[in-house]
Amino acid sequence: MEIKRRPFQGVLNILSFNRHFYVAGLAVLAMIIASRQLIGWPEPLYWLTIAAFLYGLIMPLIVSAYVYDFSGYYDFQWLKNIGLHGANADQLLNINAGFDETSFIIKEHFPEANLRVFDFYNAKQHTEPAIIRARKVSLVYPGTQQIASNAIPLNDSSADIIFLLSAAHEIRSHKEKVQFLKECRRVCKPGGKVIMVEHLRDFPNFLAFSIGFTHFFSRAAWKKAFSEAGFLSFNETKFTPFMSIFSCGA
Repeated sequence: MEIKRRPFQGVLNILSFNRHFYVAGLAVLAMIIASRQLIGWPEPLYWLTIAAFLYGLIMPLIVSAYVYDFSGYYDFQWLKNIGLHGANADQLLNINAGFDETSFIIKEHFPEANLRVFDFYNAKQHTEPAIIRARKVSLVYPGTQQIASNAIPLNDSSADIIFLLSAAHEIRSHKEKVQFLKECRRVCKPGGKVIMVEHLRDFPNFLAFSIGFTHFFSRAAWKKAFSEAGFLSFNETKFTPFMSIFSCGA
């Protein structure tokens, strides 16, 4: 199945899934503008506040358009940079948090491999409004299986590559992340890899998403989780200043 993305689909997804944030932000902005008639705002402070709110609303959309619509992320050419483009692999896993834009694309790049898709979304633990909305419009790859984050229903040493693409940060607890990654390591073959793509809690993403960057985790937090899960290597490749690709050896 060939997946063609609509123009600006990435930024439209951000707007749709996070509309509660934009509705609240625009409402506060409207109140600030209206309050100028009632409060003697110092002119510099008023315009600085307006600029800050506009920056916080618009910059995430600009960066999201860059990353998801213009960088080639969904072309998967970045696989070449980590030495996996056209790699020989028999068993692939793609594990998501209920929003899947990548499984059909992965299958196109690895047509000879067997691809299993798992969804670890748990409504009681993963309560972000954005992911709840995303699930309602997500494509579902045939045979996608719902799992617990601490139990992947596969034998030991059975997967060549496990993809975690903009999904693992939905596991908010460090303990749960480690348990999940231990399961990933268990099912990886010797020499197998976990390929994780994530925004980080770092300065570029602070500039992009302001306080929203706290939804992500730092490189140090991920390195600690992979190390505690028993992975032997943890290598980072930057894909745009705002996105990191981690290749982790089991």
